[in-house]
Amino acid sequence: MFKSILSILFFALFAAAQNAAIGYPPQGTSVSPGSSLIVQVERPNTLSGSEEVAVVIGIQSCATRACISPADFMGSILYNGKFSPQYYDPEDPPYQNITVQIPSSLANGTALIGVAHLTLIGAGLYPWLEVLNRTIAIA
Repeated sequence: MFKSILSILFFALFAAAQNAAIGYPPQGTSVSPGSSLIVQVERPNTLSGSEEVAVVIGIQSCATRACISPADFMGSILYNGKFSPQYYDPEDPPYQNITVQIPSSLANGTALIGVAHLTLIGAGLYPWLEVLNRTIAIA
């Protein structure tokens, strides 16, 4: 029993070390409907091996209702493709900038950008999915 608890704890810590992050846009950034927006997805180095697979970026309007977690609803898909973070500055983690088009039909008000990140981790290439989000303003 003790060994299985330690195994679960170790696996949880191992998986948590694989996390990506949204580096840009900052929380609360204001964008216009129909404009372009750069979404920067960072992927810090890890001690374990990993192989990047893909990211999906979606947006949902929260102008007239509460936002729904991107784990349950991605909204309009703005990008669905390969994720290949690179080093651009030794002081920054590897990242990829993805330019997306904000739908012109999006209502003014709060919006939620969701990022689904899929990577394969460890020696056995275990699939790891995480969902990130960032609140922005449509104006």
